[in-house]
Amino acid sequence: MPNKLRLLLIALLAAFSCRTEEEKFVTEKPDENRFTKITLIEKLDEPMELEVLEDGRVIFTERKGKLRMYEPTTGIAKDIGFLPVYFEAEDGLLGLAKDPGFKDNHWIYLYYSPIGEKSINRLSRFTLVEDILDMGSEKIMLEIPHFRGCCHSGGSLEFDAKGNLFLSLGDDSTPFESDNYNPIDERPGRPENVDAQRSSANSNDLRGSILRITPRPDGSYTIPDGNLFPVGTPNTRPEIYVMGNRNPFRISVDQKTGTLYWGEVGPDAQEDSLRRGPRGHDEINQAKGPGFFGWPYFVGNNKPYWHYNFETKESEFEYDPKAPVNNSPNNTGVNILPPAQPAFIWYPYADSEEFPMLGSGGRNAMAGPVYYHDMFPKTEVKFPKYYDGKLFVYDWMRNWIFTVTLDENQDLDTLERFMPSTVFDKPVDMQFGPDGSLYILEYGTYWSAQNDDSGIYKIEFSAGNRKPIAKAAADKTQGAAPLSVNFDSEKSFDFDEGDSLLYQWDFEGTGKNMSTGQEASHTYSQPGVYKAKLTVKDKEGLESSAEVEIAVGNEPPQIDIQWTGNKSFYFGKGPIDYQVTVTDREDGDGNNGVLEPTSARLTWDYLPEGFDKIESGLGHQQPTLSAFSVGEGLIVKSGCNACHGVDNVSIGPSYTQVALKYEDKTDAKNYLMQKITAGGGGVWGERQMPSHSHIAQTDIGHMVDYVLSLSPKYQSNISNQIPPSGSLILDRHDGSNGKGVYLFTASFQDKGATGIKPILRQEQITLRNPLILAADADEFVGTAKANFRDSRLVKFTENKSYLVFRDIDLTGLKELVLALDPNRKTGWFELRLGGVDGRILAKSQVISNDSRPKNSQEKWFDITMKMEPSFDQGDLYLVFHTETGVDIWGSFLLHTVRFKN
Repeated sequence: MPNKLRLLLIALLAAFSCRTEEEKFVTEKPDENRFTKITLIEKLDEPMELEVLEDGRVIFTERKGKLRMYEPTTGIAKDIGFLPVYFEAEDGLLGLAKDPGFKDNHWIYLYYSPIGEKSINRLSRFTLVEDILDMGSEKIMLEIPHFRGCCHSGGSLEFDAKGNLFLSLGDDSTPFESDNYNPIDERPGRPENVDAQRSSANSNDLRGSILRITPRPDGSYTIPDGNLFPVGTPNTRPEIYVMGNRNPFRISVDQKTGTLYWGEVGPDAQEDSLRRGPRGHDEINQAKGPGFFGWPYFVGNNKPYWHYNFETKESEFEYDPKAPVNNSPNNTGVNILPPAQPAFIWYPYADSEEFPMLGSGGRNAMAGPVYYHDMFPKTEVKFPKYYDGKLFVYDWMRNWIFTVTLDENQDLDTLERFMPSTVFDKPVDMQFGPDGSLYILEYGTYWSAQNDDSGIYKIEFSAGNRKPIAKAAADKTQGAAPLSVNFDSEKSFDFDEGDSLLYQWDFEGTGKNMSTGQEASHTYSQPGVYKAKLTVKDKEGLESSAEVEIAVGNEPPQIDIQWTGNKSFYFGKGPIDYQVTVTDREDGDGNNGVLEPTSARLTWDYLPEGFDKIESGLGHQQPTLSAFSVGEGLIVKSGCNACHGVDNVSIGPSYTQVALKYEDKTDAKNYLMQKITAGGGGVWGERQMPSHSHIAQTDIGHMVDYVLSLSPKYQSNISNQIPPSGSLILDRHDGSNGKGVYLFTASFQDKGATGIKPILRQEQITLRNPLILAADADEFVGTAKANFRDSRLVKFTENKSYLVFRDIDLTGLKELVLALDPNRKTGWFELRLGGVDGRILAKSQVISNDSRPKNSQEKWFDITMKMEPSFDQGDLYLVFHTETGVDIWGSFLLHTVRFKN
């Protein structure tokens, strides 16, 4: 080998071997575990937008008018200003941006709704003086008329790299009087906000647009070159960069290319209509230059609406995206509009055909930043080069974040979920900080409320040594004093293999009662609520903490259910005898803690379509006392808590208010079900509730039952309430599709003691069909779900692969019957309790194609496994064994599992 070639090869090998940890992630997707979500501060009051300063401080707005600053040195947020704002509906203190020269001039820009008789929203520049908002420094830049009441204010502010300021404005129109399709009601005498053609499609109106202006030092602004309408064009506003928007709630600007991105919150129509047009879609939009983006004539990828005559109820023509025309009598701008630009990404309530990875359900699309690796200094926490040039987008309702990979033309290439196993609670703004980490502002569960799960969070990346993750647990979190508690850190871990950890416990959060070690114990002698803190530190000094709240002074009540028969499955029609006993140390004093039989609330339900665990509310501790845990779970799952709280008024009334209003009405359930299904307003103010026709009527019924149960009067009349003891007949599952379940619920809430809040306990027994699709198991290891003519089978792809069925009562079970197809392979099954190496409860014969019944033409045949008699309850592992192996051509296929008594 020539010397030059040898030297070149040596150099290349050396360069590769010296590759840094961070360089590995140029093209290799980083493991999610290399990202750490750090809580900076929580329990904010409707946070809206944030700005991260060079020193790590964070300025952010709260909708009711506060301007605040988080200081990392203290870990607290201080109030630095307050604007008296009108904060009904969607108005308030909405937008925030810091000036590009903030370090020297301390200017910030706020978009807000000033109180007073004028119905306007305002863009102003202010100066911070020693970190305090100087109200006298206000320079009013723009005032925009806005119809107060409903809807779509927009309000996001962002600068580009050239010093241009972008401001997003909603269409200021109500969607409800147009059946949630496009609001184009042109009838004379109608309210102005029923026709979005006056705003979004009006070249002479700023609403429904994203503006681009260049602020001047004196507080005025100029118009940069390249906006949609040149200065001086008749019947136009030169500030408009893009128009044809419904509610561009959160925007971002690519700091290298100048490309504008925004999330467009779309209409609520559930179905495509032959008379009106397409169902609602949310959009992520991209503007490489100025343009018209279609609303209210088009949605999604230019799906056209019909021109609907609200007077005659006739659909007259479909709009043409190539040549849109605004002939509304409410239009003060040009009639001929630019061709409509299609959305960049679009998706409806249902599964998206084009973007199925985005899921389904409620939607509020928002656009985040584009990340550039070289725009940040070398730090230990900045994102890797893998994300270079990717756009971050997110959805407020669905709580996901996706990254968008762009090609060389900035066109869409791929979508990829970011940190899919991490919980985000209504992300409302995000920004990369000066260290290259991602700051996320989370709004929290309820709309128009101070949410405990709101906050500012920071996501850091670690290419080298990573912080340990602290996880603290306690064997008791509630009890009477004195209370002895055992703590453990078993679930704490470090991502770096072989890293040794140190554990420190602060039992009362005072720094006085301390202990070390992976396990610890402490006795609390006095009543009170304590925060036990665990700190875990690795050998390089990186650390993280976790807390466990211990409430001392009130012993939790105990619910005991005596039950004859199996607690997992129904066999035949019963009867099943039951008796419920409740004991409580404080409330039952003098009677060995035993309370009156009627103290617990018991309900008996049949759910034809089954349940999942979020719906049924399985578990002990529940947030409210309600026998209708199914409805409560469905409310959470459906996203209704974004607009309503149990006791707190949000965008709509509280559930308790609704329950009290209708507690004496005999037709309350049917009325509320119709109201939820159809939508509407006028009962609780002008705010309209959208239609929920996409939710099954049985589910809406359970949700209404839960809401009405919050009234004491209604609770005494609920039809599914049963006495504390008796017999149950299982007579409702005949003819069902096999999905139905019976649900027995026992609930009790004590009165509280020694200043500790009341404690709720809830126990449930769920009986389901003993014939279960293998694909409905709770866990799959070494297996694959497949579809053969909609059979939803499970394929066992390796030796010792298995399925898990969680929390199964073995009482009375005698046989397990498997419907399977060996698919030209040989093997057998074991049923084990508690784990893959747990006690064997049953074992099948060796199974092959020869095991198929003679003369059988069926694909599936049954194998019966005799079960060992047992009264245990636990997790069942169905483990597959083979000595002949499996391959891509042949593998055991399992269709159903049947438990027999």
